[in-house]
Amino acid sequence: MSLWTSLEPASATVDPGGSTTVRLRLRNTGDVVDEYRFEPVGDIAPWTRVEPQTLRLYPGTTGTVELTFAPPRTPDATAGPNPYAVRITPTEHPEAVTVPEGNLTITPFTEVRAELVPPTVKGRFRGRPKLAVDNLGNTKLTASVSGSDNGDQLSYDIHPSNVQIEPGRAAFVKATLKPRQVIWFGSKEERPYKFAVQRSGVAPLDVEGTYVQRGFLPRWLATFLGVFMALAITFVMLWIAYKPQVRSEAKERLDEAGVSTLAPSASATPPPPPTPTAPATTPPPAAQSPAAGGGGAGAGGGSEEEKKKAPEKTAATAVQALAADDPGGRHICYRVFVTGKGWTDAVCDGETAGVVGENKAIKALNVAVSGTKGTGSAAFVHNPGSTDGKGHYNGKPWSFAPDGIDNYFGSTKQDAPDMLGFTVNVDNGGGAVCQTTHVHNEGWHGMGCDKPGEGEGFIFGGTLSNDLWLEAVKFTV
Repeated sequence: MSLWTSLEPASATVDPGGSTTVRLRLRNTGDVVDEYRFEPVGDIAPWTRVEPQTLRLYPGTTGTVELTFAPPRTPDATAGPNPYAVRITPTEHPEAVTVPEGNLTITPFTEVRAELVPPTVKGRFRGRPKLAVDNLGNTKLTASVSGSDNGDQLSYDIHPSNVQIEPGRAAFVKATLKPRQVIWFGSKEERPYKFAVQRSGVAPLDVEGTYVQRGFLPRWLATFLGVFMALAITFVMLWIAYKPQVRSEAKERLDEAGVSTLAPSASATPPPPPTPTAPATTPPPAAQSPAAGGGGAGAGGGSEEEKKKAPEKTAATAVQALAADDPGGRHICYRVFVTGKGWTDAVCDGETAGVVGENKAIKALNVAVSGTKGTGSAAFVHNPGSTDGKGHYNGKPWSFAPDGIDNYFGSTKQDAPDMLGFTVNVDNGGGAVCQTTHVHNEGWHGMGCDKPGEGEGFIFGGTLSNDLWLEAVKFTV
């Protein structure tokens, strides 16, 4: 070896974005004049400058070279000790390469950037923004994410709420915003909110966004319903005022003809109201008058006709039977109108209504309750004009029915849209109702419940996707 080297100091420290200098001393211990070329090697070589790049030494003389390190303030400048080296190649003896090594410690720094994607979200019941968190420092970032707003008007579901991000990487946090109160009628309202990215020992980084809450129904519909109700009440009052006179004339004419208007009833329970698609059926005279029975054979034939013309068994029929056996209990019965099959049999309290595995869509639901102070519902259906891949509510307001009475939502018309989902409650949101749905290509969804005094006053079941549909449902109260 004809060369002696020394790094002064052998270990150095530098801040990202700054610089530091190390001296390399070398002596020509050979017996000939030689010229030396210097080349930095290792991970930090791109940030290393050698001056001068060549040095000519006589035998027995010493020279000095300066190594300047200037790591950038970027995630590439990894915090902590970083080894480095300088390759020294003699011109006279190129095979006698010398590589002195040292250590450069780069100090850590943190820099975080966060933004909402998109900064403004819109919805009636929820909004789903994403928070992008970028680690621009040179050390691992650990932070927690929380949401807040003025007036506590929104609730926040954040996943994940804690993140660990390597230098130069980014993490996406999914959030679901839910308004604590639904705007049933009226125009949209803007609700500012912010997410806080909190790191230990430093002030949180706040990112602001806006949730635009839309009204469930337009304002003009409230005016229309008010006018409609006033007209309906006026009509009912006029009908009540003139109805006794009409009934009296009808009774006199029937008395003159000697015809009785009474028909035998098989049950003290009144028949349920007809479904939207089933026309009312008038029993034949033989079933209306006891005198038409005749002999034994005639009576047998009349009994068979009564069986054929028996009233349709709806959800109300089933729930009335349960209420008679359990007067103080809470029950819910239901059935579904399935494409190509029609109405299924009514089932109750957690049983399955619908067809699973045959790709048959539900068009309408019939629900009735007892012991819950009534029920309300609305249908969410396929939208052929959708531009966002979601369905829509079919334009009809909520339908309500008291205990023991049928409630229908959806449509049984031949060209009716498939049902994607629904909203349902009991006691106008003051009671608990649970549901689970079987969605095409997704299977059974988890059980969801409306909690009295919490949430939106109803529970949504099904899917928003315009390409999926309901196949079966289960309800409990």
